[in-house]
Amino acid sequence: MITFKFNEIKTTQAAALFLKKSDNHMSYMKLIKLLYLADRGALTLWERPITGDAYVSMPHGPVLSTVLDIINNGKCPNINPYWYKYISTPSDYEIRLEEIPELDALSKREIELIDELYERFKDFTQWEMVDLCHEILPEWEEVRNTSKPIEIETILKTVKKSPKEIEMIDEEVLNLKHVKEILSIDD
Repeated sequence: MITFKFNEIKTTQAAALFLKKSDNHMSYMKLIKLLYLADRGALTLWERPITGDAYVSMPHGPVLSTVLDIINNGKCPNINPYWYKYISTPSDYEIRLEEIPELDALSKREIELIDELYERFKDFTQWEMVDLCHEILPEWEEVRNTSKPIEIETILKTVKKSPKEIEMIDEEVLNLKHVKEILSIDD
């Protein structure tokens, strides 16, 4: 199974970029949908996500699991300090950009993808985003009062990657993890 390591810095910077474009605030449900679409787009184009998060199907569509936990659990001492330096805890289901971080962890092409997605969906409400994700994302499965993991391989299949391409991606990811372990490199 293909997995990536969650990158809080890149995730925070991507979220901050979406929030900045939305007058520094947005419903967290819409933000999570935009981040999911950004990761899905990155997987389609470059075979690597932006956030490295794990994905799950939930009643309101696909969700980035760690991001939802960070938003729902609120500020905790020594946990997720980077996210909360820049992004507020939710109030009435909205989060705010507290401070604009540097975008040095995001590549130019990742920023361009985020810009494109924001422009495409800026006028959608959170509920329109939910409906859209239900309609256009075949990897999402309807669940009730629970969650179900969405595997990277399933996403790659739905974006028309061949079994051979998926196998090569899996091998590449494993090799990269191995090299990072040998060199003691942390993402």
